[in-house]
Amino acid sequence: MKRINSRGLRLVSLALTFALCAGLAQAARAGDVPSSARWKPGVNFTVLSPAQPTNAPAGKVQVMEFFYLACPYCHALEPYLAAWRKHLPSYVQFVRTPVMWGPIQVADARLYYSLEAAGRGDLVDTAFNTLHRLENAAGGDENVMMGSSRSKTFALQVAFAERHGLSAAAYGNAFNSFDVHVEMDRARELGKLYEVMHTPTIIVDGRYRTDPGKAGGNQQLIDLINFLTRWDHEHPHAG
Repeated sequence: MKRINSRGLRLVSLALTFALCAGLAQAARAGDVPSSARWKPGVNFTVLSPAQPTNAPAGKVQVMEFFYLACPYCHALEPYLAAWRKHLPSYVQFVRTPVMWGPIQVADARLYYSLEAAGRGDLVDTAFNTLHRLENAAGGDENVMMGSSRSKTFALQVAFAERHGLSAAAYGNAFNSFDVHVEMDRARELGKLYEVMHTPTIIVDGRYRTDPGKAGGNQQLIDLINFLTRWDHEHPHAG
């Protein structure tokens, strides 16, 4: 049997040490990614690299929904999110961000932000339901509160606002405000940053992207959100 000299033994020992360190490092990296028997990265959610900072307060895990008001899939998810929001853990912050892909989404985003800026965020749910009802009446056409020009879109949205107790002047001030313009620019950039291709899309803690399809359904998505937010809350320095 061939004998290994002392130099050879040192080389073998060094190689084994490197291999062990590499294995431990790989295991540590794997441990930084949430996973369970039910939820798998790359299957049920995408791990974003690099993770993006959020504006959530310290100690909070942010859940961001990308949506638009005329999206039927967002409307279908909304009852599940509404029930979930009533019992949010203290460490979870929920925010919405409209997508800005085209004229329909831009019109919906301006309606959303204008209602918020006018102090009538309570009308967002009403807008959701109104657009859904109008779409159904129009045979699925999402182009139900958007005119052929900005002025016509504004007129349609003012009519909605006035029907629900918000004056044309108050809505117009919000619609044309600098704050709404800034929010829409920010939403556009966030959509690009997170590579949002469909709605609804959920971003958890700037680290994970998922949706009802990946989760297996709307209720399953809520379960997955709870899993991811709890994991990041319990592993604040991970990733």
